[in-house]
Amino acid sequence: MLALAGVVLSAGLGGVAWAAWGRPGAIGAVTFGLLATLIQVLATRLMRGSREARFDAFLAKWGAGMGLRMAGIVVFMLVVSLWRDRFPPLASAMGFLGVLIPLLALEIRLVQR
Repeated sequence: MLALAGVVLSAGLGGVAWAAWGRPGAIGAVTFGLLATLIQVLATRLMRGSREARFDAFLAKWGAGMGLRMAGIVVFMLVVSLWRDRFPPLASAMGFLGVLIPLLALEIRLVQR
C-alpha cells in the first residue's frame, strides 16, 4: 500500500513538474519521488513489530529510519549539486518532499496498527 501510494504521488508530482519545468523537472520530481518511496518502504519495514519491543529497541529502529531519511537528503544535495541541469533543484525537492511527507504520515498510521 505504501509503495503504491508513493508511485502514484511520484507520477502526479512528475506531471506537475512537467508542466512547470518541462522534461528535466519531471525527471527530477519522479526520480526523487521514487527515492523517497524506497526510503519510506525500508523505514516502515524497520518499524514493524516495534510497538511490542522495548523502548531502546524501538528507539534504535526509529533512529535507523531517520538515518535513511537523512541519507536521502544527502543524496538529493549531491545529485542536485553535480547535475543541476538534469535535476532542477525546486522540481527535485518537490518530488522528494512531496512524497516523503505524506508517506511519513501514512507510516505513522501503519505502525499504529
